Parts: sequence; C-alpha cells; structure tokens
Amino acid sequence: MRILLLLITFALSQFLGAQGAQRSAEAEMHRHHSDSSAYIAMLENPERDLYQKPDEVVAALKLEQGEAIADIGAGSGYFAFRFSKAVRDQGKVFAVDINPDMIRHMNRRSRDLGTANVVTILAEEDDPLLPNRSLDRVFICNTWHHIGDQENYLELIKRALKPGGQVIMVDYKKVELPVGPPVHMKIAGSALVAQMERAGFQLLKKHEFLSYQYFFVFSVN
Repeated sequence: MRILLLLITFALSQFLGAQGAQRSAEAEMHRHHSDSSAYIAMLENPERDLYQKPDEVVAALKLEQGEAIADIGAGSGYFAFRFSKAVRDQGKVFAVDINPDMIRHMNRRSRDLGTANVVTILAEEDDPLLPNRSLDRVFICNTWHHIGDQENYLELIKRALKPGGQVIMVDYKKVELPVGPPVHMKIAGSALVAQMERAGFQLLKKHEFLSYQYFFVFSVN
C-alpha cells in the first residue's frame, strides 16, 4: 500500500509540474501578444530567421509578378513585405491581422519603405474580411491554431480565392520545441491535412526543409 501511495504521489507531482510548465508557457505567450512592442521584437528577431528560413519559404512558393496573396496573421509584416517584393508593383499583398497595433506598425513600415502594394486589413477573429474572388493564394503561418471556428473560416478563405487558388499552411509540429506555443495548442500536420480535405482542399505539395514546422500547399478541389 505504501509503495502504491508513493507512486500516486510521484505521478501527481509530475502531472502538477507539467501543468505548471504549461501554464507558464501560455502566460509567456499571452504576455508577448498583449505587449505589442515585445511581440514585434519577437517576430522580427533575426534569430527567428535561422529556423523560419523566410527567404527559402518565399522562394519555394514561386510567386509570380502580379499575383495577389493574403498573409493572415501578418503580425509585423515579417512575410508580407517579402511577398511585396516577390509580386512586384503589379501584385498585391493583403496583410491581415486582428491587432490594431500590428496594422499601425505595418502602415508605418509601408510608408517608410515606400511600399504601395501592401494593403492592411484589420480583421475580425472569425473573419479575415478579404474581398471575394480576389486572391491567388492565402498564406497562414503560425496562426491557424489561434483560429476559433476553423470550419467557417475555411469557407471564407475559399470564397476569397480565385479559381485554382492555393492555401499555404506553415505551423509548428505537435511536439516539444524550443519555439512556438505549448504542445496542447498545436495542430498535428496529419490532423490539418485531414481537416483541409474535409473542407474541400487537396494537398498539392509538402515542403520539408523547415526543422520545427510543417509547410503544406493546398488547392481547392
């Protein structure tokens, strides 16, 4: 009986320790999101480039001059301004975020860079507010696990895409990593593919050069 009690006590302490670590990770994540300056600094930290490989991601997409792409959860414009260069002046980048501070930051950055093809959208949590049939591609990086009603959101994305349009999903693998949200908040790659297929999308390509993230390209069936 004593051994059993010791085992139960040990298991409970391990569980509580894991719960505490989980709460600590969530608190740190929410702190960054609520402090816009800290969040922008985190998004733009040059060390992020080491694992995010933004230039390689953009190159893999093979964006063409004149394309229209939406960056949902654009944040500081980390990818949006790279897309801006890729699609050139004839193209358009819709930089979508729900945080007014991120929108203001990207507006200032557009002004300072003299960028004319980035259009910011202050979206709602359950609606990206994108124009219908306006997009060649939708790009969602490290954001999908924050979306609440994902089924309805995918329908809104589908409505915004032109025929033959694509959805690019980049997000953290559902394992312990030195970056990203706690494991319980992440979506496994296989679960995401199944979700997209149920919503009427087809997996076109899977890039595997990112260490911490999966990188999927989908089209509408």
